[in-house]
Amino acid sequence: MAETNELTQENKRLLGVCWDVLEDTKAIDIKVLDISQQSSITNFMFLATANSNPHLRALKRELDQALKSEKVNIVGIDDNPETGWSVVDAFDVMIHLFTPEMRETYNLEALWKDAVTIERADIFMDQEDKSA
Repeated sequence: MAETNELTQENKRLLGVCWDVLEDTKAIDIKVLDISQQSSITNFMFLATANSNPHLRALKRELDQALKSEKVNIVGIDDNPETGWSVVDAFDVMIHLFTPEMRETYNLEALWKDAVTIERADIFMDQEDKSA
């Protein structure tokens, strides 16, 4: 079983911003992987599916705006939505947005099969405890 590091409040904040945006803009099958034990370039990876290229562009646009408003440093963007795959590199987290065909083709879940999956509740646990 792969190990995972404890999620810091800063990790939770960044992952929560990304998750909220993707969820609010109707991304499909959102997954977060802790790849800190397998990767030297990032700690977390988001995988999310758009239902079309226009939806992919909308997901990317909303994500960009949210990260900028949170003053998150974007290291790089690989963005040609006509390819069906966009990547946003925010250093500690890398967000991959796909059309269904591209997500199936590249199957990053299988490539990173040793990573630990982070559940939504792991990210928002503190916030949900306070609202109860």
